[in-house]
Amino acid sequence: MSAVLFDFSGTLFRAESTESWLRAVLDETGLPLEEGELLGLARALDEAGALPGGTPPARLPEEAADTWEIRDSSPELHRAAYTALSRQVALPDPALHDALYDRHMTPDAWAPYPDAAEVLRALRGRGIGVGVVSNIGWDLRPVFRAHGLDAYVDAYVLSYEHGAQKPDPRLFETACAALGAAPRDVLMVGDNRRADGGAAALGCAVHFVDPLPVTERPDALRPVLDLVGRTA
Repeated sequence: MSAVLFDFSGTLFRAESTESWLRAVLDETGLPLEEGELLGLARALDEAGALPGGTPPARLPEEAADTWEIRDSSPELHRAAYTALSRQVALPDPALHDALYDRHMTPDAWAPYPDAAEVLRALRGRGIGVGVVSNIGWDLRPVFRAHGLDAYVDAYVLSYEHGAQKPDPRLFETACAALGAAPRDVLMVGDNRRADGGAAALGCAVHFVDPLPVTERPDALRPVLDLVGRTA
């Protein structure tokens, strides 16, 4: 393999818990809540699927249905879709819905998986190109920079910047071209079989990981190094 493409959320990074997300925004706004109320609201937000990168929604409200499937094609649609989910939960201040959305785009809201730096560093040491291909509505580059991983990424292909979403093979094709690699020599690593599996249509090899919490997935990325070695 001459290059490896990685998904972002659930693959290299995982969003904070819904409780941490809500607690951080309440701390920033200085809005006090009783602990029981805070935990109850966090559970409700989690069930609604309001945290991008968190639990998927069990159902979609009518006002989000039209935008949900194309939410990652623009920043406006992404915000509209997720704040519609958040607004299913009655928060003590309506301004919190946008504050929560803004929080999830900050580096502090994300943590890299424990083996992410190790694997990316090893790929760089082997001369393997690395790209990030993500369905997302905002610029995740600052997250990589803040966590010290940007130095290991050669190209970012983000859905909202191209107006297309995985599994559209154009995104994977763009990433391969940016890395100067033929698709047959590229491995795509992701957590979503439908979205990330779209790379197979282009001829890329595909490897999947489970999008578990960071504390529950210490080394799922390490097999990537063996896969690259076996196919080199």
